[in-house]
Amino acid sequence: MSAVTTTAGRNTSPYVAVLRTEARLFRREPGNLFWALGFPPILLIILGSIPSFRQPSADIGGLRMIDVYVPVLVLVAVIMTGLQTMPPVLTGYRERGILRRMSTTPVRPSALLSAQMILNGGAALLSAVVSLLIGRLVFDVRLPGQPFGYALALLLASAAALAFGAMITAFARTAKIATAIGSATFFPSLFCAGVWVPVQAMPDLMARIVTLTPFGAAAQALGEAAGGDWPAWSHLGVLAAWAVVLSAAAVRWFRWE
Repeated sequence: MSAVTTTAGRNTSPYVAVLRTEARLFRREPGNLFWALGFPPILLIILGSIPSFRQPSADIGGLRMIDVYVPVLVLVAVIMTGLQTMPPVLTGYRERGILRRMSTTPVRPSALLSAQMILNGGAALLSAVVSLLIGRLVFDVRLPGQPFGYALALLLASAAALAFGAMITAFARTAKIATAIGSATFFPSLFCAGVWVPVQAMPDLMARIVTLTPFGAAAQALGEAAGGDWPAWSHLGVLAAWAVVLSAAAVRWFRWE
């Protein structure tokens, strides 16, 4: 983290210095970049190449499966960055004493947390844009009919995912533990987002339960906005509630050492 001190010494804001340094480190991690930016669009292309996914289905209101899966794969990037990418990095910094050393400089550890959330959130949003463009240009999937509602739902989903990741960081003592917790919560989150069975195609009781989770609510809200409707306030409310509760838990139990 010496680059932070050097940059800060040239009258650069400590927050800007940390963000620049973390951005350089983020770009040097090809694995993180692939899973955040590359995996969802690649999976979209694979699914769209399946002929049955391009045929209308009465089970999902006459939509094609590929129409339903674009919002789902937008969520995959959000879940990936929140649960898999960010927690091991921050926990690793704590484990190696970087946060403790930062506390003796003008740069506060909170700047590091903010930088990580900005970078991971930005990667997830960029992946969402790429997936939407591929869906439109390659598979003729309509762009969201309610763009403002779509953007709001996506921002709330990102906030909930990053808050979830911050909570994992708060409880995990080491990077290995953070990775294990992230992996244990990753696959249930994908199920709730509708990766294996779209929420719209789930039995009614299961769908009602799933939409009480942050990513189930996000899948429904994004699907509604994609179809041209404003997302149900109940789904947006679930997302906002999860973001607030998880953020409060992370702040309450987070330790810099």
